[in-house]
Amino acid sequence: MTGIRHLPEAPTGRRPLASGAGIDAHRHDTHQIVYACRGVVSVTTDAGTWVAPANRALWIPARTVHEHRAHGDTDLRLVGLTDNPLGLRRPAVLAVAPLLRELVIAYTEPGASRGDERARLLAVLLDQLRHAPEQPLHLPTARDPRLAAVCAILHGDPADGSTLARLAARVGTSDRTLARLCRSELGMSFPQWRTQLRLHHALLLLADGIPVTTVAHRCGWASASAFIDVFRRAFGYTPGRAFTL
Repeated sequence: MTGIRHLPEAPTGRRPLASGAGIDAHRHDTHQIVYACRGVVSVTTDAGTWVAPANRALWIPARTVHEHRAHGDTDLRLVGLTDNPLGLRRPAVLAVAPLLRELVIAYTEPGASRGDERARLLAVLLDQLRHAPEQPLHLPTARDPRLAAVCAILHGDPADGSTLARLAARVGTSDRTLARLCRSELGMSFPQWRTQLRLHHALLLLADGIPVTTVAHRCGWASASAFIDVFRRAFGYTPGRAFTL
């Protein structure tokens, strides 16, 4: 990332973003919660990409260089924090319960309460945040050029159903080497990473209003029902409800 901006404090407030719009690479000296109460937001760092729909939020620790991108018409909410209630020193995706959602929206509304009332609102928000479970929705970045080449192939076509052995042959290595690299660099097996990739792409397509059946086929599922099952287990609701929450 080049042209990195430095902000002393992470901003708090509301920032509507059109689909495809974003916030270029920057860092701040305080922590931040990034939440899209409408649309989908992605955050990218050198370590990979995190994508969050409306029942997930993104935790950005202080001094992490990152970019935001909106997918679909996005109502972005930002909460800057001096405290680290999660104790996390890396980005993470967090589940957002209904109460936490409403607290974030209330805290970031233009003209929100000030003084003691605002302090009490933040205290409850932090209490809820401490209980927000982390979600395994990180799509890590490969470092090894062989694995990176395979990742690029599947980023270009998530529906590509090639076996690991066939992909290995395309990049001049073995499936055993790729499997080892997946574990050591991505922290998961190749099938787990491919599922994560497909879910990430599915969220972005859904945000653009693509029908569920079309999304299922573009992302490599044999049927819409198979896609719906995987999506529900990952996010807690069906893809048809993804942008009606």
